[in-house]
Amino acid sequence: MNFLSHYYFERENQNENEVIGTVLPDLVKNAHKDWNLYPQKREEVFATDLRLVSILIGWKKHLEVDILFHSSDFFKHHTGNFKQLLLPILKDSPVRPSFLAHISVELLLDHLLVVHEKIDINSFYTHLNNVDTVKLEAFLKKCGADNTDHFFVFLNQFISSRYLLSYQKLENISYALQRICMRLWANPLNEETILRLTEKLELYKEELEKDYLSIFEEIESKLLTNLR
Repeated sequence: MNFLSHYYFERENQNENEVIGTVLPDLVKNAHKDWNLYPQKREEVFATDLRLVSILIGWKKHLEVDILFHSSDFFKHHTGNFKQLLLPILKDSPVRPSFLAHISVELLLDHLLVVHEKIDINSFYTHLNNVDTVKLEAFLKKCGADNTDHFFVFLNQFISSRYLLSYQKLENISYALQRICMRLWANPLNEETILRLTEKLELYKEELEKDYLSIFEEIESKLLTNLR
């Protein structure tokens, strides 16, 4: 799942440290693709500081949500269906249809949460802005991260740009997908393909819209069950 879908499960959580923890794995991945952090394997090093524990709780919830999502019938069904729509427009592209279908469905879920007002993006950014950066840096360093300055430059830009607000328009999602693909392939999608991708997103949005909340309800129910 993407940033806003992860935030859906924290939409009533007032603990900014847990909130950033739930999106921190993706923030780290975007800022430092070479970082491999596994704080859940060394929980004891965070135990003396409640704010670090809160970030860890969020991190672990992110991992749990992703496992539940990627193993769900919903994910397999919709990524499989959208892949079929993508095959004709990707025949001259190096991009793997299964990869693009996976990311597209995740960003469509973010889009639907926003347009149906199931989350408040500004509240999400407020939580990120309120995080104690000294504690966040301590968390990253305890994970073995280096060059945290670069991470915080990325984080500050991520917050100040309010980039996720652009997900309200499907054409912006197409360009976001292009940027994601550029991390893996040179010249992944030309302008014509991006336009056709937007058409496919618009078409599949109508299909996904019918039951998109079901996956959030399913995961939320399993999270609650796991807490008992």
